[in-house]
Amino acid sequence: MAFAIAMDAFSVALGIGTYKLRIRQIFYIGLTVGLFHMILPLVGIFAGHLLSETFGQISAYVGGALLICIGLQMVIACFLNGKSSVPLPVGWGLLLFSLIISLDSFSAGLSLGMFGVRAAATVICFGIVATFLTWSGLVIGRKFQNLLGVYGELLGGFILVIFGLKLLLPL
Repeated sequence: MAFAIAMDAFSVALGIGTYKLRIRQIFYIGLTVGLFHMILPLVGIFAGHLLSETFGQISAYVGGALLICIGLQMVIACFLNGKSSVPLPVGWGLLLFSLIISLDSFSAGLSLGMFGVRAAATVICFGIVATFLTWSGLVIGRKFQNLLGVYGELLGGFILVIFGLKLLLPL
């Protein structure tokens, strides 16, 4: 389950990785996403007995809408003299980015909380897998950016929009 939840982070990291991120930024982004993939399921597990599945679905809709906005902003920025106006995941942007990516782990925590799973083992597993998959996505996205140039940012924007639509319109 940790791998399935973290694949979302990998997909989004592919898009974000098309920006010219330094290795240090990639390191911090992966750690922060991993940390949020530990905190949100833990909160979800504890709240699992109190909240319904509807709240988990609402978090997926919010995350999808935010990813679409970021992706569209990336696509539009590619056509505006090549200057990017999209905030990079640093500082407060990093916390917001990590929260958006990790919202689905909160809803997974809700359902796991109803089954009485061991919280510590679950969140540690979620965090480790999310950290490594985020790093992988960012590094792969970075390599594609080097190969594709400005078209890499355009591709990254489309990836975020498609992933946001996937969250909004589950098939």
